[in-house]
Amino acid sequence: MSFRWLKPYMPRSLYGRAILILLLPVVTLMLVVSVVFIQRHFEGVTIQMTNSVSREVRLMLDSGMTAEEVSDSALARTLLIRVDPVPQSVVPEQSYRRWYDFTGATVIREFTARLPDLLAVDLPDDQRVSLFFESDDGPIRMTFDRRRVSASNPHQLLVNMVGFAAIMTVIAYFYLRNQLRPITRLARAAEAFGRGRHLEYRPAGAVEVRAAGNAFLDMRARIERQIEQRTLMLSGVSHDLRTPLTRLKLGLSMLDDEDREAMEQDVTDMERLIDEFLDFARGASEGEAKPVDPVALVAQIVEDMRRAERDVTLYLAEGEGTVALRSAGIRRAVENLVNNAVRYGTRAEVSVLLTDKSLRIRVEDDGPGIPKERREEAVKPFVRLDTARNQNLGSGVGLGLSIATDIARAHGGMLRLGESERLGGLRAELVIGR
Repeated sequence: MSFRWLKPYMPRSLYGRAILILLLPVVTLMLVVSVVFIQRHFEGVTIQMTNSVSREVRLMLDSGMTAEEVSDSALARTLLIRVDPVPQSVVPEQSYRRWYDFTGATVIREFTARLPDLLAVDLPDDQRVSLFFESDDGPIRMTFDRRRVSASNPHQLLVNMVGFAAIMTVIAYFYLRNQLRPITRLARAAEAFGRGRHLEYRPAGAVEVRAAGNAFLDMRARIERQIEQRTLMLSGVSHDLRTPLTRLKLGLSMLDDEDREAMEQDVTDMERLIDEFLDFARGASEGEAKPVDPVALVAQIVEDMRRAERDVTLYLAEGEGTVALRSAGIRRAVENLVNNAVRYGTRAEVSVLLTDKSLRIRVEDDGPGIPKERREEAVKPFVRLDTARNQNLGSGVGLGLSIATDIARAHGGMLRLGESERLGGLRAELVIGR
């Protein structure tokens, strides 16, 4: 049987589901006890007590005395039953009980079944019971204490049960919260690591939670060590390559101009490729995330790109506030997107939208764009889409979009590629959750 229809109504948080698991058996048990035990127990007690009183009433009716004689007799005083003659107008047309008097229904049913001469039963409150009979001298009313036909304070069991259940539920809640706290701390540490932040975490809680925490710490250490080794390796390669490149530039400077220019361009391209490798290796690992005004940051990036003679404009900037960002990583990502836009198009437009839930930085160009079926491939490292981008206008190793993707993921976001509705080229969006 599928329970998918029930999922929208279930709590989504771990605390909510744990509380539901805790309360559902308690509430179910209380309902079962209330219906099965309390109802049957009090109904049986009420039947037994009502039968005893009905025999006493029958004894008084069969005594052969008038109402006045019975009311003054030792029998009435012994049985604690008051007998009064009443006019016909006082006799109710039918038996009466309050709607919430559940034992009253049993009392009326038993008296009616055992006393054929009974006209009506009146249960106005929890203190007295009135039985109306037809006698030779007219209607009579027998009144006695309600506690003789039903248990006194039947609600005490319910009050005690609900009270102790509430106390134990509160105690269980605090205990459960202490057990779930290490899991929530582990979730926060994992989420922070996914966003590129290093949150202090120490395994605690049950054995299984400690095992999961230790596994997370080992995984985080391995990933950080791998990133550090990759960065050190590429940094070392870059450092080692710059020395012979410098010697080549010195040697080329002694050649004739017509022979030197082409080779110097090759050396410059090699240096630029090395810088791109380093940018890819560093990714967004530089520094800690700090509160940054993204609108001001992007405006400064656009201004710097314009000073570098890039045809780029900031056409939209909405929202106020700060976001925890690595400004160096975001700057590198936006600059890569803008450089790609002006390299394969003629101009670029940048927009920033800051909402309560997310930050969106969009770069659009008027170039050829990227086909929809190849956009997922375009963000992979070292992939150059020769058929989608005009490589005659620039060269690279296919790391620009990959660097932007890594930086977005390090901030807990993503890079989305699409078609620009404004300019008709590529639309690249950095979307980061707040």
